[in-house]
Amino acid sequence: MNIDLIRLLVDFGMLVLIWMVQLVVYPGMCHYKTEDLNSWHKIYTKRIAVIVAPLMIVQVLVSVVQFFNRIDIYTAGSIIFIIIIWLLTFLIFVPLHNSIGPDKSCERITNNLVSKNWWRTGLWSLLFIWTFFENL
Repeated sequence: MNIDLIRLLVDFGMLVLIWMVQLVVYPGMCHYKTEDLNSWHKIYTKRIAVIVAPLMIVQVLVSVVQFFNRIDIYTAGSIIFIIIIWLLTFLIFVPLHNSIGPDKSCERITNNLVSKNWWRTGLWSLLFIWTFFENL
C-alpha cells in the first residue's frame, strides 16, 4: 500500500472520529447522572484510546516519513498541524478529561470540551481536506 493512501485513510479516520466526538460524545456526556458520568468516563477513555492512540501515532509517523521523502509545503505544513493538534490534546484536553468527577459541573465541563474542541475539529478537517487534494 502506498504511503500517500495510508496517510489519506488515517487522516479520514481522524476526521470521522473528531466529528463524532464533537457532535455526539462530548455533548452526550451530560445525559448521564452526575454520579454515573465519572464511572462511564473511565470506561470511555480506555476504549476510545484504543482507537485514537494508534491513529494519532500512525498519522505522525506517516507524516514524518512523507516529510523526509519529499520536503514541501504540504509535508511541512501537515507536521505543523499535527504538532498543534497534539499540543492541544495533551495540554488542554487531557487536563479537561482529568477534571471530570462526581463533584464537578457536567454542563461546565461539557461546554468547555465542546467549545475548545472546535479547534481540533477544524484543524483535523483542514488537514484531511489538504491531504485529499494533495492526493488527487
